[in-house]
Amino acid sequence: MSSELYVDDYTNGIIGPHVKMLGPIADGGRITFLTAPGCWGPMITPTLRGGHEVCTPVIVENADIGDAVAIHIEKIEVKSKAASSGIDESVEGAFIGDPYVAKRCPECREPWPEFKVEGIGQEAIKCKICGVSASPFKMVHGYTMVFDENKKYGLTVDEKLAREIAKKAHEYSALPEKLMQVPILVFGKADIVGLASRVRPFMGQLGTVPAVDIPDSHNAGDFGYFLINAPHPYRITQEQYERDLTDGHLDVNSVRAGTIVIAPVKVKGAGVYAGDAHAMQGDGEVAGHTTDITAEVGVKVEVIKGLSLEGPILLPLEEDLPPLAKPWRKDEWDQIANLAKKYGIEPEPVAPVQIIGSGPTINDAAANGFQRAAKLFNMSVEEVRNRVTVTGAVEIGRLPGIVQVSMQVPISVLEELGIADIVVKHYKLPY
Repeated sequence: MSSELYVDDYTNGIIGPHVKMLGPIADGGRITFLTAPGCWGPMITPTLRGGHEVCTPVIVENADIGDAVAIHIEKIEVKSKAASSGIDESVEGAFIGDPYVAKRCPECREPWPEFKVEGIGQEAIKCKICGVSASPFKMVHGYTMVFDENKKYGLTVDEKLAREIAKKAHEYSALPEKLMQVPILVFGKADIVGLASRVRPFMGQLGTVPAVDIPDSHNAGDFGYFLINAPHPYRITQEQYERDLTDGHLDVNSVRAGTIVIAPVKVKGAGVYAGDAHAMQGDGEVAGHTTDITAEVGVKVEVIKGLSLEGPILLPLEEDLPPLAKPWRKDEWDQIANLAKKYGIEPEPVAPVQIIGSGPTINDAAANGFQRAAKLFNMSVEEVRNRVTVTGAVEIGRLPGIVQVSMQVPISVLEELGIADIVVKHYKLPY
């Protein structure tokens, strides 16, 4: 049984109970993942069967179905020197039903065709059989961004430099050796020049494997919805959609160093995995994609026995919480106690918690988040909505259907769930 594990091995885009796992790692152990760029690179690679190329999942000692795993993010270190992203458009004839999953050559119709890369640009990825451009995606408006040496800032470049970077795409991506993907930098896109941004790295994928074999990018309530009765081998039923997914693909920009993700265990050993790190992203990921990077990610895993979850709980950094959900500090709580004493009321000690809601649309995701919170905290949906309104918020994680439902939850409820100590310690609460 190892207490430390380094993972630089990857899936071909599929995760689930029948996929190879590494480990086991000890309960309380640490995993370092060398994560691959997600989204664009895997999207344009004809042989990959998911929209990402996540690290091979890791078995956690003592994690049984019906438990949860607290994943403490200790570091996210950016390795790439540049990234590229933009708005996608699928290529007619290059897929069956879902361009992220069921790829095929648009000319010879070979499924998941072997390919070769000739030169740079959007036509560079060719089917080995017939020689036709075989990527199922085009980038209709995009950019190439370079990072400073300290990985604090990014700046988009002009076409000349984008093309030079495209010729050294693997080097600028810092692409791990074992990957199958073509780095998106090969496209050499430069539709926005001189745009600066702050680097604020976070994990787009971090969680536990679902209880059904599915494409990694579809392990969420929005993208997973497209798998229901889909016309390809990775179709699932409505029941599997509602029961088996773990919402590991969040694209929530607060899943960064210092955050704790509490994920459901739906297969023996949990299968903790990571991938799809991004350099930065505004709420909603409204372009559909953002700056995919190679990153070294350090986490500590902790099993929480008997905590049955339908989807993840997040404990973000205090600065990432909505204003009304921020934890009470001693000076504030002293004033609350004085107010309560004046009116003869006992103030309710609470702590901030975020519940992930997911669904095919934002409204569906919000409703799902309320329902998950109500079930978990043994409250009515109406009480949850009231508490969210006055002590929290609903924030958009990703369009079309991931939300963060923040609310202040009674400490007594968290004690019954077995997570009060984690939450109180994380936010250094005064009670």
